[in-house]
Amino acid sequence: MNLGNQNEPKQTEERWHYQTPLIYRSISDFVMQWLPDEDREIVIVCIGTDRSTGDALGPITGSLLSRWKQPHFSIYGTLKKPVHALNLADTLTAIRNNHKEPFIIAIDACLGRQSSIGSIKAGIGAVRPGLALKKDLPPVGDLHITGIVNASTPVDYLTLQNTRLHLVMELAELISKSLHHLHRNYAAEIERKLYKRLS
Repeated sequence: MNLGNQNEPKQTEERWHYQTPLIYRSISDFVMQWLPDEDREIVIVCIGTDRSTGDALGPITGSLLSRWKQPHFSIYGTLKKPVHALNLADTLTAIRNNHKEPFIIAIDACLGRQSSIGSIKAGIGAVRPGLALKKDLPPVGDLHITGIVNASTPVDYLTLQNTRLHLVMELAELISKSLHHLHRNYAAEIERKLYKRLS
């Protein structure tokens, strides 16, 4: 659903620092250009667990996003019902069974370089949950949004547990706001197409 110049090549990956002005619009615009034109259901999978501060980015984002009505999006992964290593495969199976050709947007926390802490990255393709913890989990998403919550270390599981909640909340607020803004634009585009067909 590319609303920009059709002759311009679309970026497959973008990265922003969370303090960038109006970052939520930039994230929303990036995702919007990649949403499918065909009749596919948009599913947002927020991955992580509230048992680890750094890894709670996904479920906090899902809970914040669930505060708004999102009739065109289905949300999996909240603080109440997190999507994590133990139920990820079953959740993906349920999504495939319950949604028509789902286009999945995956949200997850990740570790990176010290200089990248606080960055939000959006890109085409799947995210690999649990990679920092050496877990063999299925890839998730046609498109992903990740927040770099801390620096990678030899003991990444301890790093995630000792990540500052303040930064995780800031990233989750921005990502959820971006997806809410995305939903408004997506709904408006659906209405525009419907009006065009009926006129």
